[in-house]
Amino acid sequence: MTPAELVALVCCDLGSIVRGRSVLASELDEHVRAGIGWVPANNALTPLGPVADPNPFGSTGDLRLLPDLDTRTVLAADDNGHSRLELILCDIVELNGRPWECCPRSFLRNALGALEQELGAYVRASFEHEFQLLANAAPIPPERPPELPTARPGPPALADRPPTLADRPPALPFTLDAQRRVEPFPEEVMGALLEAGVQPERFFAEYAPRQFEIPLAASDGLTSADRSVLARIVVAEVARRRGLRASFVPLLDPEQAGNGVHIHLSLVDADGAPLLYDAERPGCLSELGSSFAAGILAHARALSALSAASPVSGARLQPHRWSAGAVCLAQQNREALLRIPPLVEIGGTDPAGQLHLEYRAADAAANPYLALGAIVRAGLEGVRARLAPPPLLECDPAELDAEQTERFGVGALPSTLEEALSALAADDTVRGWMTPLLYDAYRCVKRAELDAAAGVDLQELCRRYAHIY
Repeated sequence: MTPAELVALVCCDLGSIVRGRSVLASELDEHVRAGIGWVPANNALTPLGPVADPNPFGSTGDLRLLPDLDTRTVLAADDNGHSRLELILCDIVELNGRPWECCPRSFLRNALGALEQELGAYVRASFEHEFQLLANAAPIPPERPPELPTARPGPPALADRPPTLADRPPALPFTLDAQRRVEPFPEEVMGALLEAGVQPERFFAEYAPRQFEIPLAASDGLTSADRSVLARIVVAEVARRRGLRASFVPLLDPEQAGNGVHIHLSLVDADGAPLLYDAERPGCLSELGSSFAAGILAHARALSALSAASPVSGARLQPHRWSAGAVCLAQQNREALLRIPPLVEIGGTDPAGQLHLEYRAADAAANPYLALGAIVRAGLEGVRARLAPPPLLECDPAELDAEQTERFGVGALPSTLEEALSALAADDTVRGWMTPLLYDAYRCVKRAELDAAAGVDLQELCRRYAHIY
């Protein structure tokens, strides 16, 4: 029997889960023109499995997944029996081809269009993903129940099973040893990402046990979010082929560092000239850049509902976790929500082309199109309002007195998804960027997650979400 080649037509849903349908490769041309059937209620599916109930869609309506051939990605079969993987990211459209109001790619596209129309500016962005490699010893249930269990049997005792990656003492943080222990995964995954056109820049060990990071090269706004989705798919596929599991869960263990998705962005004009740099201003951040940053900070609490979007996300965004413990702008300070990365003078690199902002409060539970689109809109609001430059935090937040702690927003981000959703509901501006239908759908999905998480301790929630992301 000759296997049939399939192409997966996929989208990233409100819970940042990749869903779709596969078609015969021989019939792809037909689907490129007319798409493939999709259902509105698919956007009410929760990351836990079931459809959120209630939700604004019910059982009615029809849509199409319309492939964007620029995102076509192929990973070849290997010599170990793993089949070829081909997929294409899709827009969700109405039957007449118009963008559907709940399509995340359209949400970002509209935000980028507003920036271009009002400022003549364009986004260059990149995503850097942190993840942990786990042993694939404990099987994942084929069907996830609608409610999170309060307890679940762990893997068999060590005496009853072969040793796995999880049984070895962890390597020291940031060491070559940590990378070499998982060889040949690093070279294989970087090769696969290059083959997929995702343009990885580096691979290195991070702070937590078996934690690694892969930053991606900067690209235009929509492409950067596409690459974020594709990177997670490719990393997970290469790990699977090695008998491992790559988990991008925001927090695997409450006692350890979490996994973030840092979003780097800059603004350029139509000729590609940078717009954020001004050597004469604090932080070398231009007047435009300062107002843009101030807009992001002004709406930070509501933004977290879209960028740190799981019941375990808020626990990572606390002071002294090197994530985003302070709602402020800083240079070279990894406790700040917005960071201005260092301008490197070695090698004669142009500082104007280097300067950008790093948003540090996102994670893999966030749909990258919604997160980046909301960040762009918040920055644009700051420019419209000509907000004053935010102060730069130049020290460890632990050194601040009570007045300074409040000024720099230390610990001001929501610590729970419940708080984040309340902040979103209270921020008319941020909520207004979403159509009423999109907001209602998003709220329903997240409320369903909160209901399922009620009464479950954080350790168990982290374990459960490690199987999802």
